[in-house]
Amino acid sequence: MTARALVVAAGLAVGCGGSGPVPAHLAAQGAHETDHGSGNEAAATGDEFTGKASYYHDSLAGNRTANGERYDPSAFTAASRTLPFGTELRVTRVDTGASVDVRVNDRGPFGRRTRILDLSRAAAERLDMIRAGVVQVRVRVLQRPTKSTR
Repeated sequence: MTARALVVAAGLAVGCGGSGPVPAHLAAQGAHETDHGSGNEAAATGDEFTGKASYYHDSLAGNRTANGERYDPSAFTAASRTLPFGTELRVTRVDTGASVDVRVNDRGPFGRRTRILDLSRAAAERLDMIRAGVVQVRVRVLQRPTKSTR
């Protein structure tokens, strides 16, 4: 494992995929969350924003995500600090144009606020970002959940 991958893994282990509680300020927002990484406006279908994405380390496989699911590295999922669970996103790597569709099922990334998403291993592979660890992405909201999902 490269040094960069170890750093990404350490950062993710602190803030993602664990069985700890969701911070109160996030839990209180529920399905009405508004800060999705590009400001305080609500993210509606079709909205786009940019920022950096990282990915979950394989060692987190099987840990519970914030919505209660188990983290599956082969699923196309993502963690967002504030987008409602079940939100479907198209994530495009800015420098290559590669894209992948994911569903939000966890909270994160925590720590440095320069990252807006943590992606599953499968999504990161689709974006060819495993070696880089962190890449600049453009995120488009494809669909908001129809009802609140834990």
